[in-house]
Amino acid sequence: MQTLMSYETIYLLKPDLTEDALLKIVEQYQGILVERGAKNIIIENRGRRHLKYPINRVKDGVYIQMNYDANGEVITLIEKSMKINESIIRYMTTAHN
Repeated sequence: MQTLMSYETIYLLKPDLTEDALLKIVEQYQGILVERGAKNIIIENRGRRHLKYPINRVKDGVYIQMNYDANGEVITLIEKSMKINESIIRYMTTAHN
């Protein structure tokens, strides 16, 4: 059995997404976590915020924060998926003890 570590992933979505599209993306990543055995999943929509500098000509973004306990393989899978998702501007995962 693999040990689970606590992680936090924050990702930034394009501001022009509809509420339904945004919810679909959040549910997609929550589904990946559940499928891969993550525990204590907490997802928060941190809202739309103005960026300090434009990223790919985008000036605002919707911040989503996910906290969960999982193994490292889940991180690789999620970040690979986020990298190719055109609705996600940026993402970052950090480990917590």
